[in-house]
Amino acid sequence: MSIKNVTVLGSGLMGNGLAHVFAQSEDINVILRSRSKKSNPLGPIKANLDILVSKDALTKEEAEGILSRITFTDNMEEALADADFIVECVPEDMEIKQNLFRDIEPMCKPDAILATNTSVMSITEIASKTKDKSRVVGTHFWNPPYLIPLVEVVKAEETSEETMQRTMDLLTKVKKKPVRCEKDVPGFIANRLQHAIWREALSIVENGIADPKTVDDALKYGPGLRWSVLGILENADMIGLDLSLSIQSYIVKYLEDSHEASKLLQELVAKGDLGFKTGKGYYTWTKEEMDALNLKLREHLIEATKKLK
Repeated sequence: MSIKNVTVLGSGLMGNGLAHVFAQSEDINVILRSRSKKSNPLGPIKANLDILVSKDALTKEEAEGILSRITFTDNMEEALADADFIVECVPEDMEIKQNLFRDIEPMCKPDAILATNTSVMSITEIASKTKDKSRVVGTHFWNPPYLIPLVEVVKAEETSEETMQRTMDLLTKVKKKPVRCEKDVPGFIANRLQHAIWREALSIVENGIADPKTVDDALKYGPGLRWSVLGILENADMIGLDLSLSIQSYIVKYLEDSHEASKLLQELVAKGDLGFKTGKGYYTWTKEEMDALNLKLREHLIEATKKLK
């Protein structure tokens, strides 16, 4: 069953990005819904498109086409009436997400898919207040969603295979890289991997093995360089599983296995050192340094995206 109408609930950073993503397909109409009226609702999307055009990642005509397929509304019933696929981008609060799906379900078409963009929360719990749980699915996009290909499609306990496949097909159509998460576990796939690395990184700093910059440099100029083309399990096959077993048998007993958040992280937050928000975290940041790093990341992702076309 073809999906022609997509509704995005929430017009913040992720909501704007998702509207952009789905409107890339010439035969998909997107409604972006916000709780309140905005004077220039598509302004943030246009700004992102302008950057892509300036970097030759999109033509001006392609950017205009994307904008033409996005409609903004603050009316929930209007947003849901014809939607085939609805994705929420509301705050990461379980009760808010549960109540949203409970409240919108009667307004939706019986075969509409209800997708949640949570990054770590249980899809099964989010679906708990709906009547037809078979059509609820997790779709974890990564920020910025119009630049990062990965989307984790998460199967809740009662998500149907039809819902999973229709979602996978839709995401492939809009040029994403959907991957199936077959079990509804906290953090899904990529966040579990990311947090395992973070835990070890913070342990290295806490134990005086290296400072934050050294840890980051070790990743950026070492394994991080090859991860976009060589996965860690592919790497294990490449070097040989016998060698991989030998190395793992020796090293795993020395790795961090704490089940609590890092003490260093807790101490920094308690002091009010929150990173970019306050200008100090693991590093000390000036506004110019923060702006430069944000720009460097965006330009890197744009160039990487161009190579994927």
